Amino acid sequence: MLEPTNNDELPEIPGKRYFTIGEVSELCAVKPHVLRYWEQEFPQLKPVKRRGNRRYYQRQDVLTIRQIRALLYEQGFTIGGARLKMNSEPEEGDDKQEFQALVRQMINELEELLDTLKA
Repeated sequence: MLEPTNNDELPEIPGKRYFTIGEVSELCAVKPHVLRYWEQEFPQLKPVKRRGNRRYYQRQDVLTIRQIRALLYEQGFTIGGARLKMNSEPEEGDDKQEFQALVRQMINELEELLDTLKA
């Protein structure tokens, strides 16, 4: 098992659209069989499966895997505890309200820009 401090030393995620399970394994310092197991345990982790049932992970999947890894290896959560933590985070009201406020602000600015362009 890896030392807990290794999560800070993970390589930078390249600007690719899709990553193979081997690439994700290296990027997250987690073995491929662990990634396949985590897919069963964490509903947020759904890589695209293509020809031959090959997995292709997107950037968001890699970030999710790193978050799961940090919860399990650094913060000492169990699989069940990490699953609960991951499930509870998107439902936090503050982030949702901030996002909605930002979207409203962007819409207002775009409408003002449209009015300016029409004039």
